[in-house]
Amino acid sequence: MTTALDTRRPGQTAEVPPPPASRRPRILQYNFLGGLTGWIWLVVVLVPIYWIVITSFKLQADYYATNPLVPSSPTLENYRFVLENHFVRYFFNSVIVTLGAVVPAIVVSFMAAYAIVRGSAGSRFLRSVNAIFLMGLAIPLQAVIIPVYLIIIKLQMYDTLGAIILPSIAFAIPLSVLVLSNFVRDIPKELFESMRMDGATEWGTLWRLALPLTRPALVTVTIYQGLQIWNGFLLPLILTQSPEQRTLPLALSAFQGQYNINIPAVLASVVLTTLPILTLYVIGRRQLLSGLTAGFGK
Repeated sequence: MTTALDTRRPGQTAEVPPPPASRRPRILQYNFLGGLTGWIWLVVVLVPIYWIVITSFKLQADYYATNPLVPSSPTLENYRFVLENHFVRYFFNSVIVTLGAVVPAIVVSFMAAYAIVRGSAGSRFLRSVNAIFLMGLAIPLQAVIIPVYLIIIKLQMYDTLGAIILPSIAFAIPLSVLVLSNFVRDIPKELFESMRMDGATEWGTLWRLALPLTRPALVTVTIYQGLQIWNGFLLPLILTQSPEQRTLPLALSAFQGQYNINIPAVLASVVLTTLPILTLYVIGRRQLLSGLTAGFGK
């Protein structure tokens, strides 16, 4: 057996061979143009929001006398003025309409998506139901508002919150079924088979397996539909008449028309209308981002 002779001189260190090209650390490349564009867009978005918040704390006289972007003498007088003009009533009307439409729509959509994915392979009826849901995505609300109005009149539900809730449920289901069915379809079939071998029923599999695994999608659809219904304007405008049945978007429009000169008070009502949506986003932002980015890792 031969051994390699050490030809190094005393005190001389061994030369380390350079790492392969695939293992060399990559040099970071900064995209200055993309970063600059991002900062410019951030300023464009934040400046109007900053102006709305700052102006809502100003008096009407200060709004015309001071710089619009500089805060001066903050006061809560505008918020007190808005709350005294039945804002709480309109707020609860919007909460009732949003919860009354989102909760049934999400429950029905989740069960329909599970039935379509699990049973459409051998059921022509379920495939037809799925096609009907997809057709519902192509029908805008503006195209059927007159038939919806006539149906509500026939049902004697005009000028009630139920008149807003029922059409909102109908228009929230198609997109919710589409999103949830895609997530249920991504669940491995082996999990369903193992649940079936353990003696679980379809209802047990639905609530114990499909529900936890599709939670990001459920949160995403809930926030999206809640935002759409909360900001809905056309249905409350057409299907209600009395001020007692107004929701926040319709009340905000009427408030802006009545107090169009008092701009700080109008912006205070805008801030109060936006706060529930921001709170909902803060609570479910992680699940929302998980649902939105779930498909990019596949």
